[in-house]
Amino acid sequence: MSAQLIEGKKISDFIREEIKLEADRLKSEGVTPGLVVILVGEDPASQVYVRNKAKACEQLGYYSEVVRLPAETSQQQLLSLIDRYNSDDKVNGILVQLPLPKHIEEKAIIDAIAVEKDVDGFHPESVGNLMIGDDTLLPCTPAGVIELLKRTGNDPAGKHAVVIGRSNIVGKPVAMLLLREHATVTICHSRTPNLPEIAKQADILVAAVGVPKLVKKEWVKPGAVVIDVGVNRLPDGKLCGDVDFDDVVDTAGWITPVPGGVGPMTITMLMANTLKAAKRSRG
Repeated sequence: MSAQLIEGKKISDFIREEIKLEADRLKSEGVTPGLVVILVGEDPASQVYVRNKAKACEQLGYYSEVVRLPAETSQQQLLSLIDRYNSDDKVNGILVQLPLPKHIEEKAIIDAIAVEKDVDGFHPESVGNLMIGDDTLLPCTPAGVIELLKRTGNDPAGKHAVVIGRSNIVGKPVAMLLLREHATVTICHSRTPNLPEIAKQADILVAAVGVPKLVKKEWVKPGAVVIDVGVNRLPDGKLCGDVDFDDVVDTAGWITPVPGGVGPMTITMLMANTLKAAKRSRG
């Protein structure tokens, strides 16, 4: 019995329709959601992400700017630019595409973005609000994971969720959001002993470590929901996740594919955050 596929692309398209209706209503009241994406340097993966973000803005009728800066841009120049957009009323969301060139301190840049325009959800104040359960703009990928669970009828409440990975971008925030949804959460990482045994206890297993095909069927409880956040490029150029999909698909109850699972949700949740920031800006 093969797992049911969690089709991120389909769910994401459905959410975008909801966002479009809401954005059109807001525009009829004179407010157009606006997003600025800043890209420093020539990282090929980042260029693709940035293109997709601009395309999503266009489809939803947002005001959108993409600022492409050379890799040698100084930290001070970037901070000045952020400062300018912090006080620009047309702009509700500011996103600086990571990774940044080595000479620019990531933390200084994230901290400089006005918290009400922090559509990535990475600002320390946003993270603190997430931690204590206050209303805030949520990190996009973790928020997308929760949407996938809820919209496939996999309510986390009362379930044991195991998160493999503890990054600030996915691992930690997705664990906090699962807690908020009343799951019991175990966080694992590279130094966790007996990792397969712990993973196998999960009703919901979230893999977010960036190790190709790490999770095998022996790691998965029969019928579990498996959410694969990893995107890894294999030597043959193909993409794969942190879960060995072919090995796990007959054991899991539900599973996200890579590509086409969590990926499409990330940009959709970014669009949702920009809309939310626009609504808040008008009080």
